[in-house]
Amino acid sequence: MTPFHLLPTRTAGAAENMALDFLLLQRYPESVPRFRHYEWRGPAFTFGFSQKIAFIRASLPTDDHFDLCRRPTGGGLVDHRHDWTYALVLPRSHPLYDERAPQSYRLVHECLTKALGALGQPAAVKTVCEEVATLSGETSCRQGTPPAGPGICFQRAELYDVVNTRTGAKIAGAAQKRNKHGLLFQGSIEKSSVENIDWDDFQNRFTTALTQVLNSDAIETPWPDLNEDEVSGLIEQYSDPQWIEYR
Repeated sequence: MTPFHLLPTRTAGAAENMALDFLLLQRYPESVPRFRHYEWRGPAFTFGFSQKIAFIRASLPTDDHFDLCRRPTGGGLVDHRHDWTYALVLPRSHPLYDERAPQSYRLVHECLTKALGALGQPAAVKTVCEEVATLSGETSCRQGTPPAGPGICFQRAELYDVVNTRTGAKIAGAAQKRNKHGLLFQGSIEKSSVENIDWDDFQNRFTTALTQVLNSDAIETPWPDLNEDEVSGLIEQYSDPQWIEYR
């Protein structure tokens, strides 16, 4: 079986967290799946690569100080002040790399839902069913309706997001980036949408479920030796207003 590297938890600012995720995609020394949960040094928001900065500025709180960073992945605006954040990276050689984005999104969120369900949480992967009018005036169900576009991540659940089956609230969402090196999957769980979670237990169950889907063997692995100049340079890039505001 392929090794699945479980990296140590690290706490950092928004630019550093985004830079490290990207370097785990670009510069990881081994061609194996890798996973990390990470935390935030202070209040932080991140937003999708293609989002317009004018929309982001208008959607942010005005009475708080926080880090802000554009992600290398897509998706909407994410408030990281009360979330549980993770990154999963698959090498290009992994079979899941060749799947369409909705399929990889669904599989990862099915693993997340399995872990939450084992802890008694009412969670399910959302399959979209939008009612549309027919010529007879009745309604029919259209599956797989695409989202209108990235907005504010936890305002609305889209196809294959994780939702609370009791309240309908969105529990988890994610964004992806594929390039010649592999697939980067950045995910967030809204803690207020679940109750009484032991997050260490959840992480163990989540990564165990991922090992089954990825056909891999989980191994706790030290943080890789990355080029410090490259790390510093990328953190500086992600901190630069030109990167944050270029759209």
